[in-house]
Amino acid sequence: MSSPEILVDARGHRCPVPTLRLRRALENAPAGARVRLLADDPLARVDVPHFVANLGLILVEQAQDGETLSFLVEASGGGSLA
Repeated sequence: MSSPEILVDARGHRCPVPTLRLRRALENAPAGARVRLLADDPLARVDVPHFVANLGLILVEQAQDGETLSFLVEASGGGSLA
């Protein structure tokens, strides 16, 4: 059985909004879930991987389709992210 994937569509928003929405989704996600963030702010290309690495989470996938950036992050299990 695969883990659920939670979609966070932050297209049309500028940083730090995409990262903040990702944080909220990760806090509410069950352990093992994956959160896919869609963003079109070019700064997300730097901000999101940095945010994920600082929390010790796994950036499973990073891709770009036209203007849309896609990040797939594995959740550690809810709760407050320090």
